[in-house]
Amino acid sequence: MIEIMIRRASDRSIRGFKVSGHANYDEPGKDIVCAGVSAVTVGSINSVEALTGVVLPNRMESGYLEAAVPAELEERQKERIGLILESMLIMLRTIEQSYGDFVVVKETAEP
Repeated sequence: MIEIMIRRASDRSIRGFKVSGHANYDEPGKDIVCAGVSAVTVGSINSVEALTGVVLPNRMESGYLEAAVPAELEERQKERIGLILESMLIMLRTIEQSYGDFVVVKETAEP
């Protein structure tokens, strides 16, 4: 199962996320759940950089992706990044609704 953890700050903004595990929906190379989650999360990291100029520190390995939003940003960058990451979350929740046996999305609040 793929587990997605969204980290939120006290102001409810997304501070980062972690994706771990494998869906095992189908054999590697044919797993549409894994491909969908990967496309949404990696595409969101790429969108943040392309549209805001901010590089999200991240770590990517087989079955694992973690990214964080830098603390020191201009207000406009925060807003744009927030919109991109909230959009990412909506897409991931949509995948979860259709393939809940293979992917779960959770949220946690940071102090």
